[in-house]
Amino acid sequence: MADDDHTGALLARLSRTQKLALVRGATDPEGTATGYLPGVEEAGIPPFRLVDGPLGIRAEGQRATAFPASIATAATFDTDLAQRQGAAMGREATALGQDALLAPGVNIIRVPQCGRNFEYLSEDPVHAGAVGAGLVDGIQSADVVATVKHFVANNQETHRTTVSAEVDERTLRELYLPPFRAAVDAGVGSVMTAYNRVNGTHMSDHERLVGDVLKGEWGFDGYVVSDWYGLESPVGAANAGMDVEMPGVAAPGAAEAADSDTADGDEGFEWPNGIPDATHAGLFGDPLADAIDSGEVPAERLDDMVRRILGQMNRFGRLDGGRTAAEDGESDDQAGELDSQRHRDIAADVAARGTVLFDNDGVLPLADGADVAVIGPNVDEPKLGGGGSSETTPVHSVTPVEGIESRAEGAVTTAFGVSQIESVSLFDLLPFVGEDDEADGSAEDTTRREPSLDDAVDAAEAADVPVVFVRDATTEARDRDTLALPGRQDELVSAVAAANENTVVVVRSGGPVELPWHEDVAAVLEQWYPGQADGDAAAAVLYGDRDPSGRLPVTFAPETAYPTAGAERRYPGVDDEAHYDEGVFVGYRHFDDADVDPTYPFGHGHSYATFEYGPAETAGEWTVAVPVENVADRSGREVVQAYVRPPSVDGVDRPQRELAGFEAVQLAAGERQSVKLTLDDLAFSRYDPDSGWTVDTGTYTVEIGRSSRDIRTTLPVDR
Repeated sequence: MADDDHTGALLARLSRTQKLALVRGATDPEGTATGYLPGVEEAGIPPFRLVDGPLGIRAEGQRATAFPASIATAATFDTDLAQRQGAAMGREATALGQDALLAPGVNIIRVPQCGRNFEYLSEDPVHAGAVGAGLVDGIQSADVVATVKHFVANNQETHRTTVSAEVDERTLRELYLPPFRAAVDAGVGSVMTAYNRVNGTHMSDHERLVGDVLKGEWGFDGYVVSDWYGLESPVGAANAGMDVEMPGVAAPGAAEAADSDTADGDEGFEWPNGIPDATHAGLFGDPLADAIDSGEVPAERLDDMVRRILGQMNRFGRLDGGRTAAEDGESDDQAGELDSQRHRDIAADVAARGTVLFDNDGVLPLADGADVAVIGPNVDEPKLGGGGSSETTPVHSVTPVEGIESRAEGAVTTAFGVSQIESVSLFDLLPFVGEDDEADGSAEDTTRREPSLDDAVDAAEAADVPVVFVRDATTEARDRDTLALPGRQDELVSAVAAANENTVVVVRSGGPVELPWHEDVAAVLEQWYPGQADGDAAAAVLYGDRDPSGRLPVTFAPETAYPTAGAERRYPGVDDEAHYDEGVFVGYRHFDDADVDPTYPFGHGHSYATFEYGPAETAGEWTVAVPVENVADRSGREVVQAYVRPPSVDGVDRPQRELAGFEAVQLAAGERQSVKLTLDDLAFSRYDPDSGWTVDTGTYTVEIGRSSRDIRTTLPVDR
């Protein structure tokens, strides 16, 4: 109550002009923030800075720890580790003078080609919700506001600013809304709306989803912020429940770029696909004031907007005058922490723990003295992330070659084999960013040597084990044209595999990719975008210093096997409408329903250890327990997964199984442990448009195992 009184007293002192200054972004005088609210000095309200994530802090002109891509964090299936990463990012945000972090992203991976899948967590809502809540809790434990995004049904980058997700209520409730609800339940301070429309209405103007569901039904008491230049209208947005317009000012040079590209003045300039109109700003300035004067927006709505912002500023200590940013890399409890050894260790831990071992014919882990050929077009570069607002520039990074050379005791040779795979970035697409502008600070040296496939084959033949590193190239604002690896990388892998039967392939991708050669090689690892610890993490797993304990948060399959394939109305949409005709049958739900075997199923991942499961038993109303034993002669990490198979109900089409819970556990050689899993109510429930959430009476089967297709024990549960 004291906090509410403090916020209310501040609000009462503000003029309308001052209130309007707190709901619309302005230019950051320090030039580091992604979004900036100037504060009100006369009332003791300090400036408030919002900064990009979620792979680390992207403060302009600054360096920070480059954590692995969010999909790698999700692949750990470890909410505690997600919390540790979130806390580290929160401390770094504070160290760089920032108050709110624009992370995490929790949108469900519906479209495998989506260029932003690397920033998201899962194709499953329970998994995305749990990992997302861990990140939120971690960020906010450092007294930095977490911003969950992009609310809601933002599942493709193609036409993202105009496309309407045509999706039924049941599918929204069961699949796309739950991760956001989990973030709200975790106490998230801010929610960012998406660019897209849902059932014809722009999310910034979506009164039912923002006002009724998010704020009303769920009781969200933080502030809602627009995606950058994503505000559609001042009246619609304010009345829908939008609280903050970002960035509030046009991008420098945007108007000039639009004017200069207008053909003969006859046709209006059209912003590129996926790029918002960066001149569309200031709607919560004079236009909002005019709407209040005309009665189109109630005056109390402005008070509510400001109250929500001040409430979060007060909650996280921004109104007590005690927050200062670190200087020269020094840190204390108030100043945060930047590029510390602790943070480097967390980044390396996530990168290693998120690595998924797809297949292994016994070649891994590598012998210390093995002669290794490190092959691939980009082995001399760390794979920090995808392109766009998540780009982070580290102080320190390790390439694959460096990581393996520092670990190997045998000879290490290098060959590039095929031409470099060039990174792509949102910033390259912006019409107002010149070629000489250093938009992201992470541009790579494109001066390259001439690669030779013959050299790669020779190196493979001479080595005990060739390790081929392949990668894709993804960015915000663009979807991939295909799930095939770019360039001649498939040809490279096939040639190396033909030359040496011990070929190991390390895949670094932002989501699913096709692996046509996976049965022809000895081992396949998925490393995602591992961040600054790239080479060290790869070497640690390859040599067995770390167990490959990652599990798939998304199904890998041929491009034509996904539910969005082959139907343009589903993806990318027709006439700016993407129809979610598949309903809740996304990811493993679809493959189960269609009785199609994926290349690698959701939850899949091998360990260097071997685990045996005993019979499961109930350990409480919403808890099951299963004994798991490591029968190998080495330690390992297992991810125990519980799925629920519902009873049949006439007239209701439900997935065969749905993830209900998971637990990552470290077991020493010979160790046996009873692993308890708390089952999420979402897996038992279905949403009925007429009667709401429903748990059908009957016997549910709890399936416990190593993946959605590798069930080791079952348990009946009556509801």
